[in-house]
Amino acid sequence: MGHGGNVIDELMSDHREVEEMFGRIQAMSGQGRQLRDLVDQVTIELVRHSVAEEQYLYPAVREHVDGGDRVADKEIEDHSRVEKLLKRLEKTDIGSAEMSPLLQQLMDEVAAHVQDEESNLFPMLRQACTPQQLDDLGDKIRRAKSMAPTRPHPSAPSTPPANKLLAPGVGLVDRARDFVTGRGKS
Repeated sequence: MGHGGNVIDELMSDHREVEEMFGRIQAMSGQGRQLRDLVDQVTIELVRHSVAEEQYLYPAVREHVDGGDRVADKEIEDHSRVEKLLKRLEKTDIGSAEMSPLLQQLMDEVAAHVQDEESNLFPMLRQACTPQQLDDLGDKIRRAKSMAPTRPHPSAPSTPPANKLLAPGVGLVDRARDFVTGRGKS
C-alpha cells in the first residue's frame, strides 16, 4: 500500500485493495499454504493501515470534525475488534474448523468499518479540512504505513503520543521477523 494522493484517496485505495484480497480468499477452493499466505498479506495490510489511521487520521478527526472525539473513539474501537480477530487468525491453524468462521467475522467487521468511514467520516473530514491539509495527511499516512508493524499487537497503544513512539520500533521487529520467515512475500 502507498498509492499517493490526499488522505481520503489513499485510504480508499487501501480499502479496495483489502476488498480484492477478501474476494480472492472467498474464491479459494482449498486451504493450505496459499490461503495462509493470503491471510498473512491481509493481516499485514490491515495492521499497517490501522496504525497509520490511529497515528494521523483520528487525531485530525478529533481536531477538525465537530464531534470528532466520539467519531475517532468509535473508529479505534472498530480497530481493536479487528486486531483481536487478526491475532486469533495468526494463531489458528489454516486447516482448523475455526478458520472459516474467523475469516468471515473479519470480513464482516472490516466491511462495516469501511462502509462507516467512507459514508460518514470521510465526507465530514473533506468538509472540515482544506485540500492542503488532506494532502499533508496523505503524506503522513504513507510514511506511517512504511514504518508500521505488520503483525497484530492488540495491547499496543492506539492513541498519540505513545503509538507514534512505539510503532516504528515494533514495525522494525515485525519486518525483521517477516524477512527471516518469508512472511508476506507472496
